[in-house]
Amino acid sequence: MSEPTATMAEPATGLLDLEATDIGSVFVSNYPPYSAWNEASVGEAAAALDQEPVAGTSLGLYIHIPFCRKRCKFCYFRVYIDKNHEQIGRYLDALGAELERYADRPSIRGRKLDFVYFGGGTPSYIAAKQLIPLAERLQDVMPWDGAEEVAFECEPGTLTQSKLEAIRSIGVTRLSLGVENFDDRILEENGRAHVSKEIYRVRDWIRAQGFRQLNVDLIAGMVGETWESWKRTVDLTIEYDPDSITLYQMELPFNTVYSKAKLRGDADAPAFADWRTKREWHAYAFEQFERAGFERWSAYTMMRRDRRCKFVYAREVWNGADMIPIGVSSFGHMGGVHLQNHDRWDDYLAAIEDGGLATRRAFATTARERLTRELILQLKRGWLERGAFERKFGVDVVANYADAFGSLTEQGLATIGPERIELSEGGLLRVDQLLPRFYDEQYRGARYT
Repeated sequence: MSEPTATMAEPATGLLDLEATDIGSVFVSNYPPYSAWNEASVGEAAAALDQEPVAGTSLGLYIHIPFCRKRCKFCYFRVYIDKNHEQIGRYLDALGAELERYADRPSIRGRKLDFVYFGGGTPSYIAAKQLIPLAERLQDVMPWDGAEEVAFECEPGTLTQSKLEAIRSIGVTRLSLGVENFDDRILEENGRAHVSKEIYRVRDWIRAQGFRQLNVDLIAGMVGETWESWKRTVDLTIEYDPDSITLYQMELPFNTVYSKAKLRGDADAPAFADWRTKREWHAYAFEQFERAGFERWSAYTMMRRDRRCKFVYAREVWNGADMIPIGVSSFGHMGGVHLQNHDRWDDYLAAIEDGGLATRRAFATTARERLTRELILQLKRGWLERGAFERKFGVDVVANYADAFGSLTEQGLATIGPERIELSEGGLLRVDQLLPRFYDEQYRGARYT
């Protein structure tokens, strides 16, 4: 996934107890919540860039490509569907200039990239003749030929054979295909730009390029879904033969088309599957995927047992990696400081074209906040190694978060052993709804303003 816009809501305290899919974001991608990040801390982000990096910290690059053919009705990211070739070119030039300025800062200078992520929007929206020069310019500054993973998000209808050749030529190892569903009726209702025939059209083209890993994204609970249609999508996903599958549960952040219709009380606002149903669909899918030769990597991702699959971006971000953010609304993390770029087109471009960076807000984390961040993000795997936290942070997480872990064990959502903490199946299916229990009090119920 990529950067939220500034109207997204954070998880609300007590949301676990609500079965109806109400307005508000559930998926947790960072900590402290974005609403705590502020313009006053931008100077601390600049100071972090002038410090030497902590030894052993990996480094990633996030490249936000915010263009789409259509805006999905459930989308809450910073995307644009109205930019022409010239405007896109101007934006890609800004990405190059931005990375050039980052690369010369003491916290980054001379470091190698461990992972790269092209997110969106739709990175595959841009033409090959734009993508290749962009990648060449970025790699002139910071090569990624030695990176463990270069991930690239795609929408099926934007792909051609020649574009896939271009994507492979820039070193992409993990291609993530936004399928979401195989039912054309459901795709249309939810505002997806592609149709099922485009999913099938690109399959052989992708395999011919020899990408190390093909990931397929699905969403449980799209408007119009039924048990019958969901089972068919699960079967067709297995038949499609990806290397990994990432499955999200539909949510309703405040700034989506669907959420706005519901908030207005529109008579034709659609009905949404409740959380219980989405968890049942999620559990069913994972059961079928396991029977087909996949194994669980996290609460949301399954990987083929017999293939060398990875998700380096998630693994490293969850373990506290530094990450350079380039692009409108893009967020990153450097030396213990969160930073996010301007989330408006004109503001972002003006900042870069004026010769600086585009940081709009930041947050300097405390040691406690860094501990909490890694704990909640790693819980998305479904387990924690207690010793790893003791070695890195010098604390016993069970003792430090006794109330939160106590509530999970009392509800049968987790078990605590001497070496590992493990979520139950029920805990995994609602993990993001559990994570706010670990938040410090001042962050509970926080949302964007």
